[in-house]
Amino acid sequence: MSEPTQKYSITMPRDIAEDARARSGPSGLSAYVAAAVARQVERDKLAELIAVAEAEHGPVTEEEIQATLDQLQRARDEQHPTRRTNAA
Repeated sequence: MSEPTQKYSITMPRDIAEDARARSGPSGLSAYVAAAVARQVERDKLAELIAVAEAEHGPVTEEEIQATLDQLQRARDEQHPTRRTNAA
């Protein structure tokens, strides 16, 4: 069973609302907006989690980010050896 819903009145720029309505498809504008807000809430929570982790452990360095990206690329290459990229 889905979560209970509540009707809200919101204000947004007309062009954004019309674009969202055009893209919403059969699920409708309300579902489209609810999904967009849910994604934003997830991003906000992730940003809060990152802030707490960085406060405790310090910021993530560019070298750590690159090492993780390299590790992910190696894992992808191992899973799909015929689709290797020519990344420099």
